[in-house]
Amino acid sequence: MRERLVPHAVAASVVAVVLAPLALPGYVLRYDMVFVPRQTLSWELIAPATALPRAVPQDAVVALAGQLVPGWVLQRLVLVAILYLAALGAARLVPTGRVAVRAVAALGYAWTPFLAERLLIGQWGLLVAYAVLPWLLRAAIGVRAGERYALHRLLLCVAASAITPTGGLLALVVSAVLLVGRYPGALRAASTGLGVAVLLNAPWLVAGVAGAGDARSDPAGVAAFAARGENWAGPWVALAGTGGIWSADATPASRASWLVPLATVLVLAVAGYGVPLLRRRWAGPVVVRLGVLAVGSWLVAALGVLPGGAALLSWAVATVPGAGLVRDGQKLLVPYVLALAVAVALGAERAAGRLTARFDAATGRVFLVGAALLPVAVLPDLAFGAAGRLRPVSWPADWATVSRLVAERPGEVVSLPFQQYQVYAWNDGQVVIDPAPRYLAVPVLIDDTLRVGRTSVAGEDVRAARLREVLTAGQPVVSANPRWVLVQRAAGPPPDAVTLDGLRLRYAGTELTLYENPLWTAAPGPARPGPVGLAHLLAATALLAVGLSGTAQWCYRVVTSRHASPAEGEGG
Repeated sequence: MRERLVPHAVAASVVAVVLAPLALPGYVLRYDMVFVPRQTLSWELIAPATALPRAVPQDAVVALAGQLVPGWVLQRLVLVAILYLAALGAARLVPTGRVAVRAVAALGYAWTPFLAERLLIGQWGLLVAYAVLPWLLRAAIGVRAGERYALHRLLLCVAASAITPTGGLLALVVSAVLLVGRYPGALRAASTGLGVAVLLNAPWLVAGVAGAGDARSDPAGVAAFAARGENWAGPWVALAGTGGIWSADATPASRASWLVPLATVLVLAVAGYGVPLLRRRWAGPVVVRLGVLAVGSWLVAALGVLPGGAALLSWAVATVPGAGLVRDGQKLLVPYVLALAVAVALGAERAAGRLTARFDAATGRVFLVGAALLPVAVLPDLAFGAAGRLRPVSWPADWATVSRLVAERPGEVVSLPFQQYQVYAWNDGQVVIDPAPRYLAVPVLIDDTLRVGRTSVAGEDVRAARLREVLTAGQPVVSANPRWVLVQRAAGPPPDAVTLDGLRLRYAGTELTLYENPLWTAAPGPARPGPVGLAHLLAATALLAVGLSGTAQWCYRVVTSRHASPAEGEGG
């Protein structure tokens, strides 16, 4: 009983400490994390007309879930699930019988710079893939060992990961590396598993191929998104310590400490000490494949700062459609983070065993407690909502009013200031992606140019590019034929009179001003490629089939076990 409860207690403690500010009402709005009271499902969420499908099918999933629970509840459920599943998954994955070692793995995976940085930049969809990776790896090991239902568990993990393109890509690669090989039933398991995994990733794959946006990216993004040194040791050591995100604003302040690189070296030494134990407890092919995934993910993350890597990556993103997915390579570090957590836990177990043999059992236990708490000591500012940076706020009433007005007379909205990210005083000055596309139940056009310091990384949305040309030329926004123009007064200086020339004021609130274009004419809607809808349907069907098949087999097993004779039950 104790062995089962302790990992749950550790996971619950991580959730309580990290998400403590979310006990207050409201929404956490930071960078890419935007939850609204009720997001409306639309074609633009399923198949973006001219933009790349970076949030496909994530936004559609949120819109569907929002029909069942309000946005503030959904956000808390998602964040709690991420932290809880990450900690519990790592605890169950590590091959040990000692509960203290499981606690080391749990904290070593659920309290990392990677998780903190991606949480601070709002990429919760990627963190869903991060949270389920231990479960996916455990299921893949089960498939190779011939465990019943293991393939179903793996595919459910792939489905959860595939709510974002990056998570789906990670799940596909990990599944392919682990399922392909020599073991009983390998051909059937690999072909079925990878075939269904591709179907589960079909929504974003097909949307990317069928969309009108340019799938190539601005090579300026390679330098902007390259891994960044966080202290005196540089980017390579930052990545080795599972940090190194490109954004300084998403980096916990504690990462600048001169002690962090020393702690990283210590962690790597303990991990290396645990590898022999891992090789004894897991099958050789699994360990080799996990090592390949770990080293490969670290190299991809470091590509932008390796000799010749930036040039190669610049050529790829400018030439190969979809290669921009890896320009922010640090987000692909997930397999390395998991392998490091498992190896460190086993290294701590091995070292504790040596200390117990040399001194006494109490010394070994103290060492394991210290190993478990080391991540917290090195990264204390993940606690309490990343030192208060993840604090809920309330949406101003203006947003609900504007949402109602544009829903009554649907038409495209242009959001001003024309920039991808906004800063609001009512959001404690936090940077957040323009929330209008998610809050308003109509198409909203925002700029997709990303500004990193003094560097501007061009976007791929052709409609945004055309409007940017109009505004740069000093022409009225009505020349682009939007029905509505939303001015977010709290986000920046007001637009000049020429920009708003010809518009009719419909609403003026404290935070938002809404204008209507009296000359608006309904234009033909963008072509919505049928294959994208079919891809969503196939993915949903595949997920339903996997879920129902696994449930049916489980029910059959329960029924047959209850009707089996005592002898049969003992023999089975």
